[in-house]
Amino acid sequence: MNALSDFSAPARGLIVAAALALVITVLKTASSLLAPILLAVFIAIVVTPGLNWMRRKGVPKWAALVVIAFVLLDIGSLLALVISGAVEGFRDSIPTYQERLTLLAGQFGAWLEAAGMDHSGDAVPNLLDPSKLMAGVRLLLSNASGIFATGLLVLLTVIFILLEAPTLWAKLHAAFALSQDGEERIRRLFGSINRYMQIKAATSFATGVCAYILLWFLGIDFAIFWAILAFFLNFIPVVGNIVMMIPPALLALVQADLSTALMVIIGYLVINTAIGNIIEPRIMGKGLGISTLAVFLALLFWGWLFGGVGMFLAVPLTVTLVIALDASATTRPIAILLGPEVEKMPPPEQVNQSVLDAVALDESTEHTD
Repeated sequence: MNALSDFSAPARGLIVAAALALVITVLKTASSLLAPILLAVFIAIVVTPGLNWMRRKGVPKWAALVVIAFVLLDIGSLLALVISGAVEGFRDSIPTYQERLTLLAGQFGAWLEAAGMDHSGDAVPNLLDPSKLMAGVRLLLSNASGIFATGLLVLLTVIFILLEAPTLWAKLHAAFALSQDGEERIRRLFGSINRYMQIKAATSFATGVCAYILLWFLGIDFAIFWAILAFFLNFIPVVGNIVMMIPPALLALVQADLSTALMVIIGYLVINTAIGNIIEPRIMGKGLGISTLAVFLALLFWGWLFGGVGMFLAVPLTVTLVIALDASATTRPIAILLGPEVEKMPPPEQVNQSVLDAVALDESTEHTD
């Protein structure tokens, strides 16, 4: 018997709302701990097919785990090397950028004066003062140790998850008396997330490569860094494709001129349109069963809840939520609202006519018999 069945409908609604608020509060409070764990879970889901492939080829489990750990460590080391190199290069180039920014500020001020608008001539140079820029660089470097520690935590969590993966189904069956339908839902969830992450990684890699070629051709500094940034931001729906073009466009304005900055923006728009709106939908097919509005709202919610990790995992987390809601008849309407478009229902008069035709057909059949 349902424990909430003794309450009235409004009381049940209040209880559910209070429980939901409590869960969200707990998640928000523990977000600094849960965010790297969630990231580790999804990384483990993505690398599991590689682990299984090596096991099928006869590679021992411990050796396969060592290979995966070294691959993840190499990727992290490469990212750290590129980021540190970009920070050092930016620090060395600050005097050159400062001269160019001062010139641009003067030109902008002259344009404002010609337009009859009041301005503060020191506003832009003050915002771009080298001491302030270096303070930002030092802040970034001071956070490097924390980022490194979080990366190690994620790596260790991934390894332990992969160690437990072979016994996962047995534990789920023993702990929750998992039905065949429930197991199928979980397998479908893992398959959907894995497919999404693999396709998104491939299209993000293509986006990063195209961005690098564009910036290298235009002679923009730190092209490899902006390409890696484009790779990661492409995982963030809706806003990622917009944010990725802003820093290199601003740098192009400072380093070169306005026309170069416009070429950077146009190039990014072409890349994102070709890959994000043409190639990716063709590969993804019908998608993951969530609406565009749900993706945008999920980006806001998960980003608020878990920060950058939440934005990065907004789509997989929402897919998990939709499949979980669809498992219960009580919460299935919410899953339908979050899901894709449904087929349009025929107009009522057409439905009524169909019913009448069916009844008439049954009656004629009875008379024939």
